[in-house]
Amino acid sequence: MNKISLLMAALLSSALLVACGKSEAPQAAAPAAPAAAASIVVGLDDHFPPMGFRDDKNEIVGFDIDLAKEVAKRIGMQVSFKPIDWSAKEAELNGKRIDVLWNGLTITEERKANILFTTPYLENHQIIVVTDKSPIKAKAELAGKIVGVQDGSSAVDAIQKDEKAAKSIKELKKFSDNVTALMDLSTGRLDAIVVDEVVGRYYIAKKPGEYRVLDENFGTEDYGVGTRKDDTALMGKLQKAMDDMKADGTAATISTRWFGKDIVKK
Repeated sequence: MNKISLLMAALLSSALLVACGKSEAPQAAAPAAPAAAASIVVGLDDHFPPMGFRDDKNEIVGFDIDLAKEVAKRIGMQVSFKPIDWSAKEAELNGKRIDVLWNGLTITEERKANILFTTPYLENHQIIVVTDKSPIKAKAELAGKIVGVQDGSSAVDAIQKDEKAAKSIKELKKFSDNVTALMDLSTGRLDAIVVDEVVGRYYIAKKPGEYRVLDENFGTEDYGVGTRKDDTALMGKLQKAMDDMKADGTAATISTRWFGKDIVKK
C-alpha cells in the first residue's frame, strides 16, 4: 500500500470513529408534560334556587354551588357545573357525562339502587303552595284540582306515596322546572304546586302577598350528594370534606349566607 492509500485509510477510520461517537452520545430527555389537574363535573338543575341557579349575570350560583366549590378546594380537585335535564339525572351520571349529582338531591331507597349517597346534609319538606287568594286550606282540598310538580323531582314520588291524595287529584301536571310551574300557578292554570321547601320559600319571599304555604305537606326528606355506585374513592373524599366542613363551621357559614341561619343537618 502506498503513502496516499495509507493516508486515505487513516482519514476514513477517523471519520468512522467520530460518527460512532456521535451515535452513542446519550439523548437529552424531553421535558415531561405537566400533569392535568383532577376534576369533577357536577350535574344540576340550574332553575333550582337557592340551591343552584343562574344570577342576573347568567352565572351559576347557590348554596349547593358554594358547598361544592369548598369541597373541591379541600380535596384538591377542580370543579365545573353542567346543567342537565333533571328527569334524566341517573342516565347522565351513569353515562359518565357528569361525575356528581349535587343540587337538592333527595335520598330515597329507589335511588340508592343506582346512586351512592353521602350522609344527609339538609332536611327538606315537600310543601303545598297556593296563591294567597286561593280557597284551598288543606291537603284534602286538592281533590279534583290540577297540581303542578317538576318532572323527575321528589315531589312526584312524595305525592304518589300518599295514595289517597294522589287518587283524588284531577291532574298531576309536570313541568321541566319549578319556575314555570309557579308562573302557571300565578296565572290560574294550576290550583296548587308541590315543591321543595327551600325553593318554595325562596320564591315566596321574593313576592310577598302572592303565595301561601299550607300547614300540611307531603313529608320530610333528606338531601345528599350522589356519585356512581362504583365511585367509592371519590365518595370517601367528598364525605370527609363535608364532615370536616360541618365540624369546623364552614357549612354553617355558607348556610347562613343563603338561608339566614344554619340549617345544615349535623
